[in-house]
Amino acid sequence: METKLLVFSPQLLILLLFSFAAFPSPSSSRLAFNFYGASCPSAEFIVKNTVRSASSFDPTIPGKLLRLLFHDCMVEGCDASVLLQGNDTERSDPANASLGGFSVINSAKRVLEIFCPGTVSCADILALAARDAVEIVGGPMLQIPTGRRDGRASVASVVRFNIIDTSFSMDEMMKLFSSKGLSLDDLVILSGAHTIGSAHCSAFSDRFQADSKGTLTRIDTSLDKAYANELRKKCPSSVSSSVTVNNDPETSFLFDNQYYRNLMAHKGLFQSDSVLFSDKRTKKMVEDLANNQNSFFERWGQSFLKLTIIGVKSDDEGEIRQSCEVANG
Repeated sequence: METKLLVFSPQLLILLLFSFAAFPSPSSSRLAFNFYGASCPSAEFIVKNTVRSASSFDPTIPGKLLRLLFHDCMVEGCDASVLLQGNDTERSDPANASLGGFSVINSAKRVLEIFCPGTVSCADILALAARDAVEIVGGPMLQIPTGRRDGRASVASVVRFNIIDTSFSMDEMMKLFSSKGLSLDDLVILSGAHTIGSAHCSAFSDRFQADSKGTLTRIDTSLDKAYANELRKKCPSSVSSSVTVNNDPETSFLFDNQYYRNLMAHKGLFQSDSVLFSDKRTKKMVEDLANNQNSFFERWGQSFLKLTIIGVKSDDEGEIRQSCEVANG
């Protein structure tokens, strides 16, 4: 499968780097492309090799890594705080209970600590791993800046206010994205991450209603009837909490623009997906992306870059953890 390399114009890169200061981190301007060029030249290769190896054994890994990055960056910025273990950490919050991919980040970190001890942050490893995950399943190859440092704190109480719920309205999603320095266009583009990955049945159960016998009925008429019937079979009312459904029913392990075609066919898995096509503010953009994968890939590169620079920490604001799951003592 051929991977498209996205090469941003010098003007765009300068604009994006200059605009780091506009995001919720006064230190984000310290990021740089090829940050580890001298201190750990093999850093990006090691991360990519780890992701590729893990994905070859478990094809769900790319979707898990991409989701893990979202849940990190949207809560207190891209500082790997979601990786910290312990009581009352972000990771312990029920909203993060279904996150995966931690072992991949930890594996990459262990290798990097052998070759470049105390050099590469977990925050950078996570950002690079998510980037590489997209490329491995057919998405564009991107360059992103590095130099993030790891946060020292992780608090569960801030998670719910910063993560999009699958039942959110357009206005609720726009408000949250705006607070992170992300635009309406970024919302539509980054939602395209749902072209891979999976979700537990509970994430879209609000689109159905169970009667006294436990039989589910579609109550969200924006959902295609045949697709709704498929979901009912996979997720009956008595289903185990461990059962998952692919976000994209057509090309679930390929990063492409099928997600947007699904929306046009009323096959968005979540209410927060379907609203992108039903809302007049984003409907035209969904149609354009459904008809032009190259445009999606190009715009994905720009929006993904913006995501990975939210609230980054540098210098004394953070640290380089020895282990991604534990802050330094």
